[in-house]
Amino acid sequence: MGLRSIAFPVVPSVAAFFALGDVICSALFQTGEFHRGDVIYVWWILIGSTVGLLAATMARLYSSAFYALRDTRTPLRYAIVRVALTAGLGVFCGLYLPGLLGVDAKFGAPGLTASAGVAGWVEFLLLRRGISRRIGEVHVTKGLLPRLWSAAALGTAVALAVKFATQNVDILNRPIPRAVLVLGVFGVTYVGIALALRVPEATNALSRIRRLLRPQETRPEGRV
Repeated sequence: MGLRSIAFPVVPSVAAFFALGDVICSALFQTGEFHRGDVIYVWWILIGSTVGLLAATMARLYSSAFYALRDTRTPLRYAIVRVALTAGLGVFCGLYLPGLLGVDAKFGAPGLTASAGVAGWVEFLLLRRGISRRIGEVHVTKGLLPRLWSAAALGTAVALAVKFATQNVDILNRPIPRAVLVLGVFGVTYVGIALALRVPEATNALSRIRRLLRPQETRPEGRV
């Protein structure tokens, strides 16, 4: 259940960072001296972070399971492996890989985030294997991730279509209005497709939103 709850919001986050990162960065940073070129550069760094985002978030749940079993040493050992890999891969990807690929040295920064993602996947796999030995197989429900990735892909396609279709609309040439529209369309499409694919977490999320929007009923005060 916990893995499902983690995957539902993280999968669209990965898709949004990868395909719509320029819209996100523009809305957050594109003011003053922070120009379009800077937005694209930060977007590359966001793309690197998508490599291990899902693994890193799910790994935290596996770590908590070890703590619940009163085993703090196993997740610590795996965390040390992750840190060591992050350092080693980070030095290679950040300092040497751009030169080997013949690109500007500044692209070592996306290499740092991507290398941390690779290390995150290694830790995740170690944690999953370790907890499986203790309590049995613990995986995301079969068929859930394909449905979530399908919903995220369709949401991304619709959001990109809206982004390109409205790029010459004056009121949407500013970063924040464009982000509200594009990301709003992405989110609505993602949840809608997930509902159509019968993803329980989408139904639960919609129910929570309805409860938040529903006016609270006033109860009559009790008599003394």
